[in-house]
Amino acid sequence: MSRFNLPDLYFLEKAPEKIESGMLLHVREKTGLTLQRADPRLKFIQAFAAFVSIERNKLEHGLRQNRLSYAEDDTLDHMGTENSTDRLPAKYAGTTMAFVLEEDRVDALPIPTGTRYLVGDIYFVTNEANVIPPGTHLFAVEATCELPGEIGNGFLPGEISTLVEPLPYVKSVQNTTITNGGADEESDDAYAERIRIAPESFSVAGPEGAYIYWAMAASQDVVDVKVHSPEEGVVEVYILMDGGELPSAEDLALVEANLMNKDTRPLTDKVLTKASTVVNYSVEVEYWIANKSATVSSIIEKQVNQAFQDYLVWQRSKMGRDVDFSELITRLKQAGASRVSVSSPMFIEIGETEVAKELTASIIFKGLSND
Repeated sequence: MSRFNLPDLYFLEKAPEKIESGMLLHVREKTGLTLQRADPRLKFIQAFAAFVSIERNKLEHGLRQNRLSYAEDDTLDHMGTENSTDRLPAKYAGTTMAFVLEEDRVDALPIPTGTRYLVGDIYFVTNEANVIPPGTHLFAVEATCELPGEIGNGFLPGEISTLVEPLPYVKSVQNTTITNGGADEESDDAYAERIRIAPESFSVAGPEGAYIYWAMAASQDVVDVKVHSPEEGVVEVYILMDGGELPSAEDLALVEANLMNKDTRPLTDKVLTKASTVVNYSVEVEYWIANKSATVSSIIEKQVNQAFQDYLVWQRSKMGRDVDFSELITRLKQAGASRVSVSSPMFIEIGETEVAKELTASIIFKGLSND
């Protein structure tokens, strides 16, 4: 499927029956022969047509890979390199680990680099060597997840409490902050979008697209950026994070550091990074499934519930996206609902730097209908 809302491109005819028909027509024109169904030569042409179809599919895939709207994996990396835009690598989650030590300890206690802590089947490791002096009974060190990506995010304070290699005098360990900062490698779609707007970054004259490019280049968790200039020399950059989450202070500082680089912004610009303004809405949905689908209603229920959750994420994943519940109704019907009732205002206008986020959201299956 093509990106950027562009129409799909088709270069070659790939249907085996049409390829076969073209071959038979060519044979008839050149030889005057009309091959019968049991003719071995016809069987050969049919087999060859199937082979040609497979090869044409491969060739069309290769041709599409030359277009940014289709390119993926290594091909997309090559396109990015041509535009001085590298794919954002995976990042490792981190946290702060607190050591509680015996009070009668008289010796200094070294904590080696790589000291491991276990939660489930995931390890966190100490970033650098530390020495806890005598008389200190509570000491904090920084630790990083061994695995890159979001897998290391979201462990609450106290969840990481197993010291893998025991150390003397240590009564207990636990994380004191929620683990965060881990990010998967930048996805193909997000990377392609950055490559598309990369030419905007070649100018330091202050085009809107340049600020969008450099803000998104700060982290793969930045999914939407809006740029506003309330007065001359002042640029406000609003950002929204993955899943429609508002940026933390650390996220804002990371983006601001990227934008304030003297090589990427006009010298006279004052750049301010901000979180988008949340506009809360509530939605209550009831839906029915057609009687004819009764035997698979449990499957359809799961599909509809998933479509509902996907809609909520979609709605809060872009600033300035108006709330229009006709989109929700369409998605639920595509998932298998035969009738949908929404008991909420059908349209809510959202400002350019605002983001709509559900305050309450419920969906109820009302049973089968004759629709």
